[in-house]
Amino acid sequence: MHEYSIVQSLLDACEENAKVNNATKVSKVVVKIGVMSGVEPELLQSAFDTFKEKTICDSAEFVMNIQPIVVKCNKCLDKSTLQKLEYSCPACQSVDLDILDGEDMYLMQLELEE
Repeated sequence: MHEYSIVQSLLDACEENAKVNNATKVSKVVVKIGVMSGVEPELLQSAFDTFKEKTICDSAEFVMNIQPIVVKCNKCLDKSTLQKLEYSCPACQSVDLDILDGEDMYLMQLELEE
């Protein structure tokens, strides 16, 4: 389960941001998780709840925004959000696609308290 190492990195980033901003507490953590990132949201939530104890994020709300796959077709140049994990252009059915979003996980927002 790599979600545990992801959460540890996330908590480290929260600590660093809090220190830089002279905050004593993180009240909210918002992440964006792409459906193709390999991260299981339920496991990530469980890992966050477990490892946040006795950290600056101890009482933080954890919000996950799930990002669908956004592609650009190199044949018809259409940009689309895929509704299924079927790797083809919804407009022309080409498989010559560039993935624009939906593969990564990002820390999007922190709410800090002084």
